[in-house]
Amino acid sequence: MKYLFLFVFIWSGLANSAMSHEMTPAYPELTNSYMPEVKQLNLRLFNRRADVLYYEISVFDKEWEQIPFASSERIFKVNYLGRKSFTVFIRDRDVNSVGYVCTRSKILKGGGTTVVSSKICSKVK
Repeated sequence: MKYLFLFVFIWSGLANSAMSHEMTPAYPELTNSYMPEVKQLNLRLFNRRADVLYYEISVFDKEWEQIPFASSERIFKVNYLGRKSFTVFIRDRDVNSVGYVCTRSKILKGGGTTVVSSKICSKVK
């Protein structure tokens, strides 16, 4: 019985990992931007969820408090098995406190059968 439970537990973990989105690199580095007093992070998102098309960007410090940032889009569309490159801009005065850049899947109100939202974070070097 315990082997059956272990098998189901491992199988469900593998199934759920295949139904998430992916953001690379896992440890992005801040680089100089073309704008003065602003740094940037270049990231890429891959959508493995057929039931989700929209993702939201957020930036947090090491204490998980939100940090202001700029990007061409805060919520963007990524088709199933599609990729999207995006850049996040952060002010120089906030650079030392940046800890994580995250993307969260956005569930459409009243549509679909999805009830689970996934959140993926990359730790900034």
